[in-house]
Amino acid sequence: MTVVRGSIGLSGALLLAALMAGCASKYPLNQAPVEDRGRVSTKPAPAVVELAAAPLKALPGADNAGRPGYYTVKAGDTLIRIGLDNGQNWRDIARWNKLDNPNQLEVGQVLQVVAVPAPSTTAETGVVTRPVTSTSVLPLPAASAAVPPHPITPAAANAALASSNDEELAWLWPTSGNLLHGFDEVNNKGLDLSGKLGDPVLAAMDGRVVYAGAGLRGYGNLIILKHNNTYLSAYAHNQTLLVKEDQSVKKGQKIAEMGSSDADRVKLHFEIRRQGKPVDPAKYLPAR
Repeated sequence: MTVVRGSIGLSGALLLAALMAGCASKYPLNQAPVEDRGRVSTKPAPAVVELAAAPLKALPGADNAGRPGYYTVKAGDTLIRIGLDNGQNWRDIARWNKLDNPNQLEVGQVLQVVAVPAPSTTAETGVVTRPVTSTSVLPLPAASAAVPPHPITPAAANAALASSNDEELAWLWPTSGNLLHGFDEVNNKGLDLSGKLGDPVLAAMDGRVVYAGAGLRGYGNLIILKHNNTYLSAYAHNQTLLVKEDQSVKKGQKIAEMGSSDADRVKLHFEIRRQGKPVDPAKYLPAR
């Protein structure tokens, strides 16, 4: 009896131990997670991308922004428009600013729109004097004969070039048509004159053609004449242009034929600009 109980007890003990081992492997108790901190991972770390700030592009002429005689390009500007608004030939502006492609302007670009006198040499001293373009430079003492007593800005140079008898110019009506719309500075920068398709358009004053084409929106086939350093005149909506750029014309010469290009009817839109600013042509033309 004693031996049998011992055998049963041993078998039961072994069976119990096996069951406990299986349970322990299946359901570990109070086992903290293991973290191997000493092993170096072979997985590459994600790359950190740093975006370096791109350097700002310095626009041409930016140092001259806001100075007299300079213009900052705005959205929608063309060189033809800038020339008209500043009383200059667009080709001169392109040359002064060394523009390789006058059709490519950048918003914020600063253009010189006034001619600056070329350097001159003093006969007695042989010293070359140059115009000063910054108003922040103080004049040298009057005792120095080689340098002008006051700085010369582009605006001052332009005023000095203006003809002394500008106000005495005798203008001519560019067509015999009736007045359709007068000048009001906001909606109409000139006079609109009636006529028939093909009627002659005449130069209102002696001058030189600084633009002939259809590159200015709202004006159709356009001619711009420069009469002196102060005045321009513009003739818009023509059917046919009879003159070319750089051509000299005489007062009363037929320069175009009236039309309706970029307009709702046949008419001539005529402007006079004084130093680029539109003025009322009725104040300059003779009474009818």
